[in-house]
Amino acid sequence: MVRFSTAFVVSALSLSAQLISNPGAIPHTGRPPVVFLNGFETDCPGSSFQRAFGIADQVLQANSRVSLFFNNCNVSGSPSIEKLGAAFGEYLAGLRFDDGQPVTSVDVVAYSMGGLILRSYLSGKQETAMTFTPPVTVPIGKAIFVATPNFGTPVAGLAFGANVQTDELSSGSHFLMDLNTWNQGRDDLRGIDAIAVAGTGGTGIATTPGFDDGLAPLSSASLGFYAAGRTRILPLCHVATPGLLTVTGLCPPGAKGIARVNAATDDNARILVSFLNGTNEWQTVGVAAEQNSFLANGGGLWVRARTAADDRINPDSVRAASGSNSKNLNMSNSEIAYTDLIPAGSVALTVNAGASSLTQTVDLPAGGARAYVLKTGPRIDAVIPAAGPVFPRVLAPRMIVAIYGVGMANGAVTLGAIPVSTIYVSDTQINAVLPDNAPAGYAQMTVRNGAGSHSIGVFVEPAFPAVFTLNQSGTGAAAAVNANTGKVVSPANPIHAGQYLELYLTGLGSTTRLGGFDVARLQPTVVLGGADCAVTYAGAAPGFPGLDQINCIVPPGLGSRDAAVVVVSSGTRSSPATTVSVQ
Repeated sequence: MVRFSTAFVVSALSLSAQLISNPGAIPHTGRPPVVFLNGFETDCPGSSFQRAFGIADQVLQANSRVSLFFNNCNVSGSPSIEKLGAAFGEYLAGLRFDDGQPVTSVDVVAYSMGGLILRSYLSGKQETAMTFTPPVTVPIGKAIFVATPNFGTPVAGLAFGANVQTDELSSGSHFLMDLNTWNQGRDDLRGIDAIAVAGTGGTGIATTPGFDDGLAPLSSASLGFYAAGRTRILPLCHVATPGLLTVTGLCPPGAKGIARVNAATDDNARILVSFLNGTNEWQTVGVAAEQNSFLANGGGLWVRARTAADDRINPDSVRAASGSNSKNLNMSNSEIAYTDLIPAGSVALTVNAGASSLTQTVDLPAGGARAYVLKTGPRIDAVIPAAGPVFPRVLAPRMIVAIYGVGMANGAVTLGAIPVSTIYVSDTQINAVLPDNAPAGYAQMTVRNGAGSHSIGVFVEPAFPAVFTLNQSGTGAAAAVNANTGKVVSPANPIHAGQYLELYLTGLGSTTRLGGFDVARLQPTVVLGGADCAVTYAGAAPGFPGLDQINCIVPPGLGSRDAAVVVVSSGTRSSPATTVSVQ
């Protein structure tokens, strides 16, 4: 059962309103409420918003934001992070404004383990290994991860004592390996707009001086696994003095906590306010991960190995070689190997298990940490729309997809138990059309051939349009036709107001037979040059499985442009921007 604190009682009309105690009576301010999540608590009876976040609620109140506090200590028992993620989902579903209307969008500030609670919720992580039931939609616009050990901490079990949470927080844990590989071997945070704040104020006992905040290594606290340029580094400690990390020497005396706001002028407060308000100031506060002396050319690395039949391997050792640097990776359990820092670039990995060995080279990006699955036989590396990459990594019914990997020659593809029709099959790429009845949600995609099999998790939504382009990259000039002339639209053959534009794409989702055509059940919208392009047809392109077609009427007033931007939206997703020439 979830119980919520009554730390403050406030009036919705009071100028001094800061922390809202009643999640069922949130005042309207014109901006999304901000939900704060605290981290691992060694003293749950003493947990409070102020102990974790200081006066952050008062700073946000001055920016017309109300604050809410999801205190994980109020979830009874000794819950796993998976259970806390589920409880957080229930909390979000119960949020109401003071007029009874549901809250449909919030922003989130998640501190330490709170960031993993948020990530567990986003992925629908279950306690059973490699099992996920993600929520269909997530009501989160922006998220700030503060000192979150996304790839664990080497001191979790040492400083806190053993329980399910510290086990899951530990470097090399199965929980974190699953979380960091749940969607096509990655975690894209469901595409929410996110940044991280990491600290270097630890003494170095946890890892290396200048490389941690007393608990989380920089590579672990970075959001490099999500996107570059999204991590700011401050010279702060994981907790403020006095605290357990100070007592144990992991943070120095007088340390300032990375999540605790003491004044609106604090660097952590400036980042918080700027990012939530949509300004760019946060990009100038602190140091970018890409400019940090450790992360500019290095990153963390996690490794799990599988057999050709996709069964678990328990290595005796895993060795990584990057340039002149070579070392055995750490192992905190019998399956997962890791290191917090190794030179980025081409890394040769060798897994030794009994008399057998497996060698594979991976391309490790700098700036954060990355998890890899090594295996012989077929291996899937990515599944993207054939038109080009989309973010987040989402598929849709009837979508033409390109499956990239190795060892896939003569491979057959299934999505869950449903066979997937293939168009092209080679060792490194399979082009396929997802079935019209592919259910929305999480599923396992499998490639199987005589050499073995490999399954990865994929996420299917009702629609995610991706427009084909002339350069086949998914960006640039769209593969579009002037229906009035039959010519491909280009600077030499621009389309004019009132003419019909034919766009070719994939990802409009399931169709319904209507008037002899297979019409998209979710009708999309098209914006051309910032104006509505009225859609007259959207559905399957006759005779081409998986290929979609949209006809729309070019609006007036666009002027003469060689590259008017086109964006197709359907359901909750919008295509990457492409362009057409108009006159």
